[in-house]
Amino acid sequence: MKNACVMEGLSAGIISYQFSITETRIHLNNQQILNNDWVFRLSLNKMSNDKVIDCSSECTVSNSAHCAHQRDDLRLLYEVSVILSEMQNVESVFKSLLEKMASCIGIIRGAIAILNRVTGAIDIAEGYGLDREQLKKGCYLPGEGVTGKVVNTGNPIAIPRISEEPLFLNRTGARNMKEAYNTSFICVPIRIDVEVIGTISIDLPYSPDLLDDKVRLLTIVAASIAQFVRIYQISIEEVNELKAENSRLHAELQEQCKKFTSIGKSEGMRRIHRQMITVCNTKATVLLLGETGVGKERFANDIHYASSRAKMPFIKVNCAAIPETLIESVLFGHEKGSFTGAIQQQKGYFEQANGGTIFLDEIGELPLMLQAKFLRILQERSFERIGGSETIHVDVRVIAATNCDLKKLVDEGTFRQDLYYRLSVFPIVIPPLRERKIDIMLLADHFAKRFSEEYGKNIPTFSVSTTNILNSYTWPGNIRELENTIERAVILSNDNVIHSYHLPEEMQHIQGIILRRIGTLPEVLESIEKEMITEELKRSKGNMAKAAKNLGITERIIGLRIAKYHLKPKSEKIIAE
Repeated sequence: MKNACVMEGLSAGIISYQFSITETRIHLNNQQILNNDWVFRLSLNKMSNDKVIDCSSECTVSNSAHCAHQRDDLRLLYEVSVILSEMQNVESVFKSLLEKMASCIGIIRGAIAILNRVTGAIDIAEGYGLDREQLKKGCYLPGEGVTGKVVNTGNPIAIPRISEEPLFLNRTGARNMKEAYNTSFICVPIRIDVEVIGTISIDLPYSPDLLDDKVRLLTIVAASIAQFVRIYQISIEEVNELKAENSRLHAELQEQCKKFTSIGKSEGMRRIHRQMITVCNTKATVLLLGETGVGKERFANDIHYASSRAKMPFIKVNCAAIPETLIESVLFGHEKGSFTGAIQQQKGYFEQANGGTIFLDEIGELPLMLQAKFLRILQERSFERIGGSETIHVDVRVIAATNCDLKKLVDEGTFRQDLYYRLSVFPIVIPPLRERKIDIMLLADHFAKRFSEEYGKNIPTFSVSTTNILNSYTWPGNIRELENTIERAVILSNDNVIHSYHLPEEMQHIQGIILRRIGTLPEVLESIEKEMITEELKRSKGNMAKAAKNLGITERIIGLRIAKYHLKPKSEKIIAE
């Protein structure tokens, strides 16, 4: 009689709460639950709250706790139905579900782990009572630990006291020994038909008498969220597949970029490298655009030697350096006797480049009278030598470069419009060095190493002030100017350090501007002191005693200054924090 009214109230629902786990698998299909709009909610609404409260008052002291647990379990099922009917985001469903489990049945911790069918790993997708680092540690293989065994066997596992269970790995490190003694653990599989796709696990205060009830409850919850877990499982596998594909393509890109000698990690350089990879194995005409000194010839060189024509001739022609009277003969060749001084037949550069690549620098300087003949070369890959009648066909890849605005030249009538469009099949715009600040020190290090080897010197480092000047200078001459600057500095340096006074005078005034930006005299003096100590520590490879001796100060003073300026003397590369 004392429990009669409780059972009467529960019988109004369609679920017999005390069914076995086997019956749960047979009768509780998660799709039916979702399609029927959660009959749990409807059946629970039929039960009067007053009736349940009245019933509980009739329970004996021995059964009152059990009655309370049953009410908490049913309340959780109702909350689960609300979560699944109202939330669309899968991660939000998992998070809210675990929080409701904590508020309704008092879990200490909870986790939803999902099997990756590609890698076989079982990773925690969402957790309660676990910090970010602990969640990252929660990764298992099928058969490993309690979670892995549940995935392998498809059977739930209930552990009354986790400190006494050798199978429990505590992989997350969330439980200490004292807590493990007073904690029970339950892990049940999440299924789609007979396939195990994940697990739900919870930590409870030590309660061996309630484990069977909680296993049944958790099995219902697992069946309820199975479709959401499947969606999450598929999405994670797709994301991992995309990541793997992205990594593969990135590795291929890196491997292809190794073929290029042009140096740079800026976004502009990465963009150019991607374009070069795209075009290098085609026959398309490439037009390199950029200011004087940006390295157009270097890029042309990279395109040729990264292409299938790498073993064939690579002919470089500076159109601005050839006299106008000779340029036609130089490019297209001539027959013996075709003009005064033509004592023998001469092949032109286009004929010499047959099968390979011809690089025409300063194409904007090509005389207007020759542009029509050059246009024919681009269109038909054929021409006649001066004084000859035989048409010569060549298989040649054309790379042109200019620092001129060809569109402006077209408007002025000094460059043919049709030739401009023929050249602009695949234009590559090379940014000036002032727009590639991140590449300046990479190039400076490269040139310092090259010229040190050339002049038989040790590879120098750059002082802080030098680095500041190099990064602040506008570099109107671009990479060519930087190369000449570093060569001069390497020659002048006698202490394996390139100081600001080794730079050209027009750059040294920048140091004064930088110092004025710092502020007051004490601030400027501190900056100089910090720079001197930093450079000496670099030179002495972090040896404080040696650095102090070279600077003429005591070890105590240098130790105080290192602490003041937050330097790291032991690191090979001294960095101010």
